[in-house]
Formats: sequence, C-alpha cells, structure tokens
Amino acid sequence: MTLEQLRIFLAVAERQHMTRAAEALNLTQPAVSAAIAALEDRHGLPLFHRIGRHIELTPAGGLLMTEAQAILRRVAEAERALGELRELRRGHLTLAASQTVGNYWLPPIMSAFRRQFPAITLDLVIGNTEQVAVAVKNGAAELGIVEGLVTEAQFEQLALPGDSLLLVAGTQHPWTRLQQGRSYRDVVTSEALRNVDWVSREQGSGTRQVMETVLADLGLDPAKLRLTLELPSNEAVRLAVEANAGLTVMSDLAAEVGIAQGRLVAWPLPEAERAFRLLRHRDYHRSKAAAAFMDLIAERRAGAAAS
Repeated sequence: MTLEQLRIFLAVAERQHMTRAAEALNLTQPAVSAAIAALEDRHGLPLFHRIGRHIELTPAGGLLMTEAQAILRRVAEAERALGELRELRRGHLTLAASQTVGNYWLPPIMSAFRRQFPAITLDLVIGNTEQVAVAVKNGAAELGIVEGLVTEAQFEQLALPGDSLLLVAGTQHPWTRLQQGRSYRDVVTSEALRNVDWVSREQGSGTRQVMETVLADLGLDPAKLRLTLELPSNEAVRLAVEANAGLTVMSDLAAEVGIAQGRLVAWPLPEAERAFRLLRHRDYHRSKAAAAFMDLIAERRAGAAAS
C-alpha cells in the first residue's frame, strides 16, 4: 500500500465516482481503476460496491477511508513541519558551552539569534571543556563553544574572538598589599608568585588548562602549586578570591564585576589573549538552525576583525 494509492482511493471514496476522481487528480480513469483494483487484490477485500454505473463504499472501504484520511493528514503535517524547519519557522537547537563562554560571551549572541529567528527554541548546557566536547561527540548538543584545547579529529573547529587572562587577587589579600607600588613586570614573576596560595577551577576546565600553562611559562611547576581550593565554577572561584582565599588566573570577562566593585586587583599576563573554539561533529548532519547560528557568529567575528 503506497501513499499514492491511498490518495487515489480517498479521492474516489469522497466523490463516489471514478471519473470525477480521475479528473480531480489529473489522471486517466484506467489508472485510477488500476490503483483501486491493486488495493483490493492486495488485501483480498472489496472496497466498493459496483451498482451499475454507481459505486458505494463497502464496510472495508469505509474503514480504509477513515484510516487513509488520518494517514494523509499526518503526511501533510510532516511535510509542513519539514518546510517550516527548512525556512526556520520552527526548530530547536541545543548548544553546549564551557563556563566562561556560556556565562559571559554567549548570551548576547543567543539573544540576537532569538530576535532574528523567534520560532527557533535555543537550549544551552554549561559545563567544562571536556564535558562540552562529550556532549557534541554524543549528539546531546549540535554545537559546542569552549575556551580549552580540544584535539579529537571528529570535530570541525572554528576559532572565535575570545578573552584575555588576568592574574587576580583579592584587594585585602596580604600578598596584594606587598605588591603595592610595584609594576606588573615585577609582580608577574616566578619569584613573586612562588609561595602563595592558589584557587583553581577543576581538572578538565579550559581555564584550569590555561592557568597551568601560563604559570609554567613563568617558571612555576603546576604540580607544586599550593592549591587551597579547587572549585567547579568561575563564580565560585571569583568569590573565593574576593574573600582572600588565594590568587587565581581568570578570564577578564569573569573578573570584570569584582574589579569594577573594587574587590579584586588584576594584573595582565604575557601571551594572555585566548581564542574560543566552536565545535561541530564532522559526521552529523548540520541543521538549518545550526547553520544560521554559525552564520551569525561568523558575522560577529568579521565585525570584530574589522573594528
């Protein structure tokens, strides 16, 4: 039983007439008669009573008419839904982002996307870089944006404008007071930083990766850092540093509030510019919504480069 056979059958059933059905479908009458005969032969049941030149539905025909109407209605709904997806008049896009990206960088872009495509539902899952990569790998998110390094070959990656990393301490921390009047070149050294307490993100976060790399470049062994706290979010790290629990390396996006309110002091770091990365699985079909979101990011990326 094919959809075309069901359409022909329904046209005949609704008109109770082979010729009129053929005219409505732009088919020949023999083609319509052949389709009805094929349905009857396939199921071994008559669908119409032939009374002279008049036809009427049999009980089997009445049952099939009800089912055919429901099936073809669902087919029409499916075709309409696919058209809406194609034209971005409906749809759903799940994003995954590491914490710095998801909490500070991505929300304005999501807001702009929603203004442009209000019928597309956006979901955002926030985790560390490793968790975002797993979500994209498993298909739980179609696009991921991270600040950490991801090396798996199954990802397409697009570099994006990112942030800058700062050495951050609480305003009232004893170490901070010792640095008053010193230039950042004197503060950001292995000697000045060797015997201080540190607050850090958890293993697997992009910020943790970069913090360890920056400190290693300054001559400090990450394995020998005196970690007082290891916390699962940027906000928790910021609040702990504001409470003078130790120093940290943090995105300027995450530190901005504490600096503006006078609770944090920050020093720039060498080679501290950091690109974010957009991840997409190479083997998964890219939805229209994902393509539109990537186009919007590309536009912003081009605008940032031009300014």
